[in-house]
Amino acid sequence: MLDDPAVHQNGYGARVTRSPHVSLRSPPAPAVSVLLPVWDAATTLPAALRSVSRQSLQDFECVVVDDGSDDASSDVASSFARADARFRVVSLPHGGIVTALNAGLDVCRGRYVARMDADDLMHRERLRLQVSALETEPDLVGVGCHVRIFPRRGLTEGLCTYEGWLNGLRSAEEVLRDRFIECPLAHPTWTLRRDVFAPLGYRSSGFPEDYDALLRLTVNGARFGVVPRALLLWRDGPARLSRTGAAYTPASFVDCKAHHLARSFLADRTEYVLWGYGDTGRALGRALAEQGRRPTHIVEVHPGRIGQRIFGARVIGNDGLATVKGQKLVVSVAGAAARQEIRERLEAEGFVELRDFVCAA
Repeated sequence: MLDDPAVHQNGYGARVTRSPHVSLRSPPAPAVSVLLPVWDAATTLPAALRSVSRQSLQDFECVVVDDGSDDASSDVASSFARADARFRVVSLPHGGIVTALNAGLDVCRGRYVARMDADDLMHRERLRLQVSALETEPDLVGVGCHVRIFPRRGLTEGLCTYEGWLNGLRSAEEVLRDRFIECPLAHPTWTLRRDVFAPLGYRSSGFPEDYDALLRLTVNGARFGVVPRALLLWRDGPARLSRTGAAYTPASFVDCKAHHLARSFLADRTEYVLWGYGDTGRALGRALAEQGRRPTHIVEVHPGRIGQRIFGARVIGNDGLATVKGQKLVVSVAGAAARQEIRERLEAEGFVELRDFVCAA
């Protein structure tokens, strides 16, 4: 098979299949490489690939990484590659999402890399609008966009809330501000500058690979923007990796936040002030303790806790903020309304967000 001029191997030992209509000379690099991993998604892949092929920005390539599928996914992708030279198939033994993403990233040639999943659908203007945003704002390392989760029937209240929160973020400043609440950009909406992202890539660390990558980039000063339009139909279902993989449990997300907080906002100190001791604050406090960061004070509104000690920290009410001025404060409460109320209270007391405090759900 490797004698076939339409097949070569990349650095991961993966077979990369080109259209037979492509000459051995490398064609000019496209504006965008769509990076699309697939594993046993033959039923949804055709619609996903059609949505890519119908983009109004036609200067793209689509790198489909078949992660050792047992179904007809490889045949579906190869059929597209035979019909359209812009589609290429990378074939791997099954190794998981991180290996598949890095293998695909290794062969992407575009100035930009746009993530896409095999069960989602792109709006036809997605690539054009995201490339335009990156060319308009050269200081952005990447952009996401808003989403519409589907199918709507059976959509949980939690997912509706998350969709609303994602679609409420409209600027790079808001993405940076809220990055420790949840992952502020859905992974299959990302379009990134390849020269910045490729050297970093993805890693298997026990954390969600997308959230970990975003936080690693922002620690180094990278900024992510948002195209404030729903340009991706984001499929939900019981087989989604985010529902089944060990790296996507609630505890893994909390550990990821704590890991990166300790290397960014709390990098220069081992003590901090924790606002909130409900389930959310308690989980983050424990995870930060694993990172060697312990609170000196805990701010609580529960009158029965004020004056006690938790984690060895003194519990104070929000009327005691003057006593912790000069310390860094992590706000860890559930609910956007509660966070906004706390933000306003802290700002009224002279605290500056991202300098003196961060919100982390």
